[in-house]
Amino acid sequence: MHVYSSAPLWLWLLFGVFVFTLLALDLGVFHRRDKTVTTRSALCWTAIWIALALLFNLYLYWQFGSEPALEYLAGYLMEKALSVDNLFVFLLLFRYFAVPAPLQHRVLFWGILAAIVFRGLFILAGSILIQSFAWMLYLFGVFLVLTGGKLVFSKSEVIHPEKNWVLKILRKFIPVLRRYKGNHFLLKRKGKYYATPLLLVLLTLEATDVIFALDSIPAIFGITQDPFIIFSSNIFAILGLRSLYFALSGMMNKFRYLKYGLGAILVFVGLKMLVHEKIDIPISVSLATLAVLLGTSVLASLLRPSSTALPVTLDKNR
Repeated sequence: MHVYSSAPLWLWLLFGVFVFTLLALDLGVFHRRDKTVTTRSALCWTAIWIALALLFNLYLYWQFGSEPALEYLAGYLMEKALSVDNLFVFLLLFRYFAVPAPLQHRVLFWGILAAIVFRGLFILAGSILIQSFAWMLYLFGVFLVLTGGKLVFSKSEVIHPEKNWVLKILRKFIPVLRRYKGNHFLLKRKGKYYATPLLLVLLTLEATDVIFALDSIPAIFGITQDPFIIFSSNIFAILGLRSLYFALSGMMNKFRYLKYGLGAILVFVGLKMLVHEKIDIPISVSLATLAVLLGTSVLASLLRPSSTALPVTLDKNR
């Protein structure tokens, strides 16, 4: 597996400033007012985020060459595909907590901002572990093969938002209001702080993203071990997640075969990690394989859409 030198410190800093500038413009300028996001607007923003990710890919090609650029593109494609699972959970949780449509974008914004921090920590921890213990790569490989197999052969999951451990801890330390209070996450009344249901939704989404990151972060180490490529592809994949959610929220139940494609991707990357010392699979082959597996599952889903429930369902006994 090819490993090249990491990006210089100035590029890390510049990338961080660039990302947080985009986020500030997103919430502070373009979505300053809470309103329902239309499908047309969501599709436009999805195209913008994808275009920015591809422009950054061109920059990597110009600055570092073809192989780092292909590794970034493969990592971006894989993380984007795996993040689709998050979209199903977003939809179900919004339904469960009856989140008003104008507030959904704000919840996703702060959730993704927190996800950037957590994923950065996971990537740092993963890089340190692999550099310190070479056998960790094999452990990640086995984990991904098992996870991919479970995704392919398992039945629909049942989500119990009320049993989320984060919510249980929160309720022990702060009282929770029964109704939404505008876009507030916390309210202070008579010197005492109260959590609104919006904070419950945010914490549940973030806890869910942490769980998904346990699959996606090890997977990208099978594509590249350069921390900057891993981090930048992850960040660009989740930056456009909100727009993608609003663009696809009305048709998510049609992707009936997507989980098989995602499971196959995890198995492929896991096997790639297990045989990396004996078989050097070129990054171009990895990228093509990811594209075929994802494209086949999406095409099959569109040709034979499901009219039944989503791949994950909510517990109705609440």
